[in-house]
Amino acid sequence: MDLEITLRVNGATHRLSVDTRTTLLDALVERLGLTGPKKGCDHGQWGACTILLDGRRVTICLALAVAHQDAQIVTIEGLVADDDHLHPLQQAFIDHDDFQCGYCTPGQLCSAVGMLREAEAGWPSVVSTDLNAEHVTLDDEEIRERMSGNLCRCAAYANIVPAIREVAQQAQEALRMQQARREAPR
Repeated sequence: MDLEITLRVNGATHRLSVDTRTTLLDALVERLGLTGPKKGCDHGQWGACTILLDGRRVTICLALAVAHQDAQIVTIEGLVADDDHLHPLQQAFIDHDDFQCGYCTPGQLCSAVGMLREAEAGWPSVVSTDLNAEHVTLDDEEIRERMSGNLCRCAAYANIVPAIREVAQQAQEALRMQQARREAPR
């Protein structure tokens, strides 16, 4: 049975008719022609299909397209800051040479963006030492745990973790500077 749905992808609205069993991954790739999300395992275990769905990272090989009508969907194609600038994580991945074959990279980047948002919101992970802390420190162990749902067959992890750590540290420093400016006497 086909159903008319509306998908909001990377800032654009798309109306399409899909079989109710169509995954969001298949709708994005086969129906809308996006090349970022990748089919890896069809079991939600590899992470190559990770996107941001209403700001949260989701593996979409198991998500039905009809269940996410009108959700805000962001793929790797929608991460760029503007026409002239990459997202800071995209630039860090380039700077740290985080690519081997590149197949997992779109999912790694979307997952990293979602993971940084989770940490900023204070969400603990399995390896967080203080589950009630207001601030999460993203050391290498914390980053590895939080990114463990994204596999890289080429083993580029040695470069992925430092790239994410660098962006997290830059964001932390920007927040500290912002707070210092607010607290400075006028």
